[in-house]
Amino acid sequence: MDPDERSRHASSFGAAAVAYAEHRPDYAQAAVRWALELAPGLRVLDLGAGTGKLTGALVALGADVTAVEPDPGMLAELRRALPDVRGLAGSAEAIPLSDGAVDAVVAGNAMHWFDMAVAGPEISRVLAPGGVLAGLWNLLDDRVAWVAGLAKVAGSAAVGPRDTPDSWRAVTAGLHLPKNGGAACFGAPEQAEFAHGQRRTAGSLVETLATRAGVLVMPEGEREAALGRIRAFLAGRPETADGEFILPMLTGVLRLRRL
Repeated sequence: MDPDERSRHASSFGAAAVAYAEHRPDYAQAAVRWALELAPGLRVLDLGAGTGKLTGALVALGADVTAVEPDPGMLAELRRALPDVRGLAGSAEAIPLSDGAVDAVVAGNAMHWFDMAVAGPEISRVLAPGGVLAGLWNLLDDRVAWVAGLAKVAGSAAVGPRDTPDSWRAVTAGLHLPKNGGAACFGAPEQAEFAHGQRRTAGSLVETLATRAGVLVMPEGEREAALGRIRAFLAGRPETADGEFILPMLTGVLRLRRL
């Protein structure tokens, strides 16, 4: 994806901020604990925090959280949902915090939007020595047959290269890591995956997939056609045709430590 296309995708979420807050999943608590080795009072920056899906999990586990988000619509939803959290306008490339201000930096389904040539030194600057940088992604568990079928029908706009376990492992192994530079660098990355799930109906799963960037930037006719194919697939599967079901997921974590 070229820089202009990436920017168009990354900036698409604000128009769907309310739907994003309602339909996107949270993160497996075991994944959050592993990512940060959480201790009460740990100073954590949720970078590219969106509507606060990961922020809320961090608060529930006792972290002292600052959330930074560039999109005004997404930030407004975060502030509405989590009024006691410090929510700031800013970006990974321009973090509005002082040097060494946090013990950990996390990004939930966001690190792939960062320009790491700029964001890497910024993250290093605000992260205390020995601190952790962790990216978390919610993945569709395509080891389950109907989920694999859904991924195929949905196409790459709705289920992209970071949305299933095998492709996530490959894409995140080194692509989004900060480059060594300035006064700091990072140690070797670690990856781990944790079982997760989201209670959905066929309708709400379609709404969830409709908040993916690739779908949001589609021309209206193409978007409706794509969502129609997904509806038809879900209506034809016994696992999803009627009532509620659990969407099988994993939360994947990429973790590394500031030296």
